[in-house]
Amino acid sequence: QVELVESGGGSVQAGGSLRVSCAVSNRYYKDYCMGWFRQAPDKEREGVASIGSGGSTVYADSVKGRFTISRDDAKKILYLEMTSLKPEDTAMYYCARGRDFYCTSSLVPQYYGSWGRGTQVTVSS
Repeated sequence: QVELVESGGGSVQAGGSLRVSCAVSNRYYKDYCMGWFRQAPDKEREGVASIGSGGSTVYADSVKGRFTISRDDAKKILYLEMTSLKPEDTAMYYCARGRDFYCTSSLVPQYYGSWGRGTQVTVSS
């Protein structure tokens, strides 16, 4: 069983930056792909960024050039560095772990089997 715990959300003005983190309990963390997703009220959950077990990354077009996903395999922590934040980035942000060992990066929610409870990010104009 794996536990994922997000932290680092908060409120920021447009143009600002935030870094959210996800601590993962599973000992095999480095062998799985990881992803960040977000869900705004009355909207579907969408993939934001993902990093594969081999380090490949993929980003949603809406965040390319502004967000950076990274992982510290020794500490078992996943990060999402967010810069140039916009009001439309406001959402609950979730981290997730892929279903399979050695999975590649993906923004498809069904690719992931374990989820955290989320951390709120609010960007004001």
